[in-house]
Amino acid sequence: MFNDLSSPLSLLTTRRSGKARDMVAPGPDEAQLRQILTIAARSPDHGKLAPWRFVTIAPDQRDILATRLRAIYLADKPDAGRLEIDAVEAFAREAPTMVVVLSAPVRTSHIPLWEQELSSGAACMNLLSAAHASGFVACWLTGWAAYSEQVRDLFGDPGSRIAGFIFIGSPSRPLEERPRPDIDMVASSWKSPVT
Repeated sequence: MFNDLSSPLSLLTTRRSGKARDMVAPGPDEAQLRQILTIAARSPDHGKLAPWRFVTIAPDQRDILATRLRAIYLADKPDAGRLEIDAVEAFAREAPTMVVVLSAPVRTSHIPLWEQELSSGAACMNLLSAAHASGFVACWLTGWAAYSEQVRDLFGDPGSRIAGFIFIGSPSRPLEERPRPDIDMVASSWKSPVT
């Protein structure tokens, strides 16, 4: 555990993403991962639909995933170069832990699809925060694989979409802070227009 988590605000103000390719063991053990996913599932969820799913890719399945991703990528881009193919295969093997988060809306519900999709995003953010609170580093990636129906079919049904790939592990080196938005540029007070 590398975080000073003495207060909830400290936790929230120090959370940042690490690079999946820089993550090393240990990742969360089975009990820690279950707790992280349980926290992720406490996301805002209008209608109590749980419109998301978490699919964990076990370490012994990573090479198989790499092979499947490579085949899917080459089917779409048969002229792909060696560096592209290497990157696709490396993606499947990064970080000790990989969780695929699926947006799985309940289409028969009266709850708007957009709200269900937002809930999936909230689940991803809760997953990142829970990993940080557990002393790990995590990141949320998408890329071509998140938008491929063939990749989605490896994890879910045609009614779902990949919200992201969450990688969790330990940092191989200290994380550097990145620039954050000036709060005055992204937050304002509403004033009623003069009529």
